[in-house]
Amino acid sequence: MKLFIYTVIFLAVVIIGYSATVLNFEDLLKGDSGTAVLVIVGSLCLIILMGILLTSRSIAEKHNS
Repeated sequence: MKLFIYTVIFLAVVIIGYSATVLNFEDLLKGDSGTAVLVIVGSLCLIILMGILLTSRSIAEKHNS
């Protein structure tokens, strides 16, 4: 499970990197740039959720042993 979580985090970082190349800073919320902003925000939320999952699994392992 840990490998899966780290893989998902890595893929989210790659998607953020790609979406950052699509951004048009002159008109940030229109067209493809707006979609890229939403993808970046969604990927950041995914990274935070995976971090919470890793932390909760670590606490559960310590609690059970």
